[in-house]
Amino acid sequence: MPQQAICKISGKPFTITDSDLEFYKKIGVPPPTLCPEERRRRRFTFRNERSLYKRKSSLSGKEIFSCLHPNDPWVVYAPDEWHGDSWDGTQFGRPYDFNKSFFEQYSELQKVVPAIAFNGTNNENCDYSNYAAADKNCYMIFGSVYCEDCLYGNPYYCKSCIDSLLVRDSELCYDCVTCEKCYECFFCQDCAHSTSLVYCYDCQGCQNCIGCSGLRKKEYHIFNKPYSKEDFLKAKTQLNLNDPGQIAHLKAQFEELKLKSPRRFSHMLNTENCIGDYIYSSKNTLDCFDVQRCEDSSYCCQVIDMKDCHDCNYMEECELCYEYICHYQNQRICFSCWCHLCHDIWYSSYCVSSNNLFGCIGLKHKSYCILNKQYTKEEYEKLRPRIIEQMKREGIFGEYFHPKMSYFCYNETVAQEYFPLTREEAISRGYRWREKDPKNYLPPTNEILACEDCSKNYKLQIQEINFYKQYRLPQPKKCPDCRHRVRLALRNPRALFDRGCGKCAVKLKTTYAPDKQEKILCEQCYLETIY
Repeated sequence: MPQQAICKISGKPFTITDSDLEFYKKIGVPPPTLCPEERRRRRFTFRNERSLYKRKSSLSGKEIFSCLHPNDPWVVYAPDEWHGDSWDGTQFGRPYDFNKSFFEQYSELQKVVPAIAFNGTNNENCDYSNYAAADKNCYMIFGSVYCEDCLYGNPYYCKSCIDSLLVRDSELCYDCVTCEKCYECFFCQDCAHSTSLVYCYDCQGCQNCIGCSGLRKKEYHIFNKPYSKEDFLKAKTQLNLNDPGQIAHLKAQFEELKLKSPRRFSHMLNTENCIGDYIYSSKNTLDCFDVQRCEDSSYCCQVIDMKDCHDCNYMEECELCYEYICHYQNQRICFSCWCHLCHDIWYSSYCVSSNNLFGCIGLKHKSYCILNKQYTKEEYEKLRPRIIEQMKREGIFGEYFHPKMSYFCYNETVAQEYFPLTREEAISRGYRWREKDPKNYLPPTNEILACEDCSKNYKLQIQEINFYKQYRLPQPKKCPDCRHRVRLALRNPRALFDRGCGKCAVKLKTTYAPDKQEKILCEQCYLETIY
């Protein structure tokens, strides 16, 4: 039978379903005491994508860039140093002390084990990207995999895309949000399998369209009206994206059309028994957002190729994981962060090609370790249950790391993007907060760019300047961080609300809050309207 619980942080009631209980029994953990939202928020405090600093390597002393602030006491190595053979994480190992709590001992270990300056795996010429894997010639992309020649944002499987947010399998796209399999599309959102779109929304299988919304398999349309090929190309030639007045008029018409267009209650394709938004080619995937090719998973966001996983984020190619965030190709990882090619890992972080670890940090090619101390298989299997029993008595087994154990402050992390708090709110909840470093920004000149929103100075890369020239696009007037915030604001929250279809009144679970103006339709009514 489903269980009703009260979140010990928010005080909100939440349901623990039968499938949840089966999963917890399978991996041997108690039901959670936090609601899915607060569990996600806590994990998010362990991921800093975009707050980057200059500091010195604790090993070589060379200047590096890092997602760890230079004023914090962590030992930080450059990625090549961290992955190198000059150190071994077991040299920091210590015996478990049953007179102390597990989290206290883990925190002590965290202070001495080297942390990696930024997170990247199997990248080539991507020195200023973070949480990136298998990328080539990319600059300031975050949480991205298998990309080439991309700048700014978090593309997946993309080539030559600039300023993206959750764009996948696309090429030569600019300032696009949640688009897939698009080519030469600019200023688009929720478009797929399309080519040469400008300012389009929810267009599928389209090409050569401007200012359109809700079209299917159309070409040569402007504001949803068909044109001959000759008239369309003439109008497109006259379109000057560098003219602020012309663009303001185009955007105003486009936004008006968007508001009138019916909205699908959820973005799903090739799914069976799924609840959430932006779910593709998945089965039995519940309360999930931005997922592809997942099965029997719940409470996940931004994951690909997952099976039997709950409460996971920013991951690919994993199975049977719980309360885990960051990195790919893992099995049976619980209450952990940033492990790669690992299995049977509990309460650990930054471990690579390892298995059977408990409470470890920064281990590579290791097995049967606790607090970084090496044990035999028999010793490990005797000690691990004793530690779990102690944690159960303390009421902490089955809980993720406390946010104060994060390397980062709340407003440095993706938690602030998806669950924004004021400084006072964050501190009252027990989170750390980073005050902005004082900086004197230079005023804009012909040689110096300054963000029109936050005044931060920023540079344009040669690659992007050539891109803007080639496609007659205006150079951005906002810094990369402010552009990222604009794109984030275009999306609905990762939360589900109860609403009725605007046509047949059937009950729906949707990310469109009840006070939103858009007309929301169920799948059947939406398809009848669109087609």
